[in-house]
Amino acid sequence: MIFPIGDDNVKGGHYPLLSYSFIALNILVFLYELSLNATPGALNQFIFDFGALPYEIVNGQDLHTLFTSMFLHGGWMHLIGNMLFLWVFADNIEATIGSTRFFLFYFLGGMAAHACHIFFDPGSEIPTVGASGAISAVLGAYLVMFPRSRVKVLVVFFVFKVPAILFLGLWIGQQWMAGSAALTVPTAESAGVAYWAHIGGFVFGFLAGFYYRAKFTMPALENQRVSPDRPRPTYPKNDEFV
Repeated sequence: MIFPIGDDNVKGGHYPLLSYSFIALNILVFLYELSLNATPGALNQFIFDFGALPYEIVNGQDLHTLFTSMFLHGGWMHLIGNMLFLWVFADNIEATIGSTRFFLFYFLGGMAAHACHIFFDPGSEIPTVGASGAISAVLGAYLVMFPRSRVKVLVVFFVFKVPAILFLGLWIGQQWMAGSAALTVPTAESAGVAYWAHIGGFVFGFLAGFYYRAKFTMPALENQRVSPDRPRPTYPKNDEFV
């Protein structure tokens, strides 16, 4: 198994308050989910009430679940994996574009992920849960904005540093292959994983990354040599929306 455990953080910028707040909120909601196990059937009902069912969304029902589902998780590994990716990659994005923009970006990324998943499986009555779609948008933007950042990855008991463009390129490649395979012959590996939500979120973030890269001077990263001719980064105020 390969896990990202760190990266080159930006120097300066906004404090990533929302990134850390989203992590805390996801954990709190999951702990509440665990508490429901004390009542038979309560957790299952909770997931069906607040998870997003494509069939219902297509028919205009329970649209609020497009948002609430982004804070639900199906198990410890689902939660830990998502929060690890959010912790490693989200702070650089928020530090660069500001908290207000990051808030909008995060939820729009989640909506794009839902839209892609529903497009490919509109009749599904299986609840979609997890922050993966929005986090995939973060990964797409990160690939464009910080391609030379070094990502620390844990492989068994060894830690390596690899370029973000390599790590994230391999990640989206794996999602694409798995998602394509799921469209033809579903397998045990593809069952229960909304790969097209990941792809949809990633594409949204990738395109948004070009917008942010054009709008702002990308800040220097830790341990990165900075040319004296490099323009100083411009950070937006949190009350700016464009």
